[in-house]
Amino acid sequence: MINFEKFTLDNGLRVIVHRDESTPIAAMNIIYNVGARDEDPEKTGFAHLFEHLMFGGSINIPKYDEPLEKAGGENNAFTSNDVTNYYLTIPEQNLETGFWIESDRMYQLAFSEKSLDVQRNVVTEEFRQTHLNQPYGDVWLLLRPLAYRVHPYQWPTIGKEIGHIQNAQMDDVRAFYDKYYNPNNAILVVAGNVDTGEIYKLAEKWFSPIENTGKNERNLPVEPVQTKPRFLEVKRDVPANAIYKVWHTCNRNHPDYHATDLLSDILGNGNSSRFYDQLVKNQKLFTNLDAYIMGSFDNGLFVVSGKIANGVKAKDAENAIENELNKLATNLLAERELDKVKNKVESTMVFGRMNILDKAMNLAYAEILGNAANVNFEEEKYRAVTAQKLRDTAQKIFQPGNCSTLHYLKKN
Repeated sequence: MINFEKFTLDNGLRVIVHRDESTPIAAMNIIYNVGARDEDPEKTGFAHLFEHLMFGGSINIPKYDEPLEKAGGENNAFTSNDVTNYYLTIPEQNLETGFWIESDRMYQLAFSEKSLDVQRNVVTEEFRQTHLNQPYGDVWLLLRPLAYRVHPYQWPTIGKEIGHIQNAQMDDVRAFYDKYYNPNNAILVVAGNVDTGEIYKLAEKWFSPIENTGKNERNLPVEPVQTKPRFLEVKRDVPANAIYKVWHTCNRNHPDYHATDLLSDILGNGNSSRFYDQLVKNQKLFTNLDAYIMGSFDNGLFVVSGKIANGVKAKDAENAIENELNKLATNLLAERELDKVKNKVESTMVFGRMNILDKAMNLAYAEILGNAANVNFEEEKYRAVTAQKLRDTAQKIFQPGNCSTLHYLKKN
């Protein structure tokens, strides 16, 4: 159980406080309700660009890292298609330093052409290294637009194409910041040996003077139901053939989510999973084969990806995958296998409650999805999944018409 208290400032900033007397370290997590799905289709990669720009200095703090490091703190951030998340840990007695630096960059970034040039170059180089010059790096540049035709999940967080960031202009960058980096579009979680009354005073002192400059009202297009299979084959200079298959699934808040997540674990989580046991170890069709879900806030994807063993035809490898999926859609899972996969999930969640930063992140995610209190019911929802529910969910997802397939083959 993660206990917490919550209050909202007049400017709309939601603040969640979790008290943990066992640690001298405090964690701050600020999640902004903006991700790659909120971008202009002709100006993609901006959410990720801002993850970098937010460390380039704010109006009163030229170097974000410097005062934090002097106070014994550490920080990082990440961007997804749904959110942008910034977090830090710091000794509890220096917590106000965290409030100071986080509020200042929410208040006003130190926009300059020099800073924009630097971060633009960093992100474009990252695009080259991770998506253009790395084996299999362009997989999601191919898969996302294959699976999504309307919804903005059709591009990855790095952006649709490198030119969008290369050509990012200051006016566009400022407009993005003004619209999304606002108190009413953010959630602050503070966890550690802290007092809610003191956190309220600090939040009032550092965040309440910040005014809202925009309002994030989403009206995203709904992806039509896919009814026909889609296929793409490419040839690249890679060491091994690979196969990628994706199926449309429910969103993170849907009642089927936990069953869908368990299906991916049954297939691809660890050396005792069905894919590893049957297709990697026994039949030796793949050198590795994974299954996972995207966990997207809007309707997401169930992903199967693997490297095909030398001498195995791509179609034979694909048929073997389909055979394993059909078993899940046809037969009820044995109680022993179901308990095993549930126990793995539960142990992961228990471990996640031991780390103060993980607890802060989990609370932030639960709140942005609707209610921070839901963080305490996840295990219960996984435990409630039955073998019948798993079979029904598998039948619903693994329809041929719901699948997009990429054969990523090495050049002869």
